[in-house]
Amino acid sequence: MFYGTIVSDKFLEETKLKLFDNIAGFNAIAGAVLSVSEYKKPIDEAKAAGDFDRERELIVKAANQWGDRVVDYFKADINVIHPENLPDHGPVVYICNHQSYADVLTFFHVIRKHQVSFIAKDALGKIPVFGDWILRTRGICIHRGDARASLQTINEGVEYLKQGFSLVIFPEGTRSRSSEIGEFKAGSFKLATKARVPIVPVTIDGGYKTFEETGAMTKGVHIDFMVHPAIETAGLSRQELAGLHEKVEDIVRSGLEEILAGKYSRTE
Repeated sequence: MFYGTIVSDKFLEETKLKLFDNIAGFNAIAGAVLSVSEYKKPIDEAKAAGDFDRERELIVKAANQWGDRVVDYFKADINVIHPENLPDHGPVVYICNHQSYADVLTFFHVIRKHQVSFIAKDALGKIPVFGDWILRTRGICIHRGDARASLQTINEGVEYLKQGFSLVIFPEGTRSRSSEIGEFKAGSFKLATKARVPIVPVTIDGGYKTFEETGAMTKGVHIDFMVHPAIETAGLSRQELAGLHEKVEDIVRSGLEEILAGKYSRTE
């Protein structure tokens, strides 16, 4: 079994009552992570050489391979709404509501034209193997409660964006575990505004049914992934910057309302 090597104490705590039901899922996720080990050395070499184009190309391949394998195992039905709004290249910052662990694999499955990495809490960065991949793919771990460390993390993220890497931020700061959205934290937007890169709002719904709803990993879940038009941050006035988090939150919330109203339900 691989699962004990890559899951957090928090994850095990959440699943301990249904551990037997989740063993196969744990192993599938772990196996997917281990399946991309062939990219480890080439990514590290490209990074060391300062070949950012090659590094991003390899990260895309590894992320898509991991995401596709997990999506296939769980037989997830991912419905991409307004795919025409997906950018052809980075750097961009995706701002998305956060329902589930499945949100990450959904991004890795959907975003195929350019590299994407995540802003994660520091506890995830400490998980063996999985945490290594967060950092290897230019993800960033936030140290909550430490203002100095958080500022350093923001500066690190800005530098990544300036180098052409794209990031995903979940501004609620935690999973809602339901079809609800928490308040978006304004500080989450500093990465995009400091780097002056576009923000792409994303609304996601359904992922919580893969695990959070019951505590048991569930196959065949329908997940909606709505991509909204990009918002340019370069040239925004102070007033526009001050209200940016509210504007994006309203966009994401409106998208969720449309999804829940059945506007994009499939008929097939």
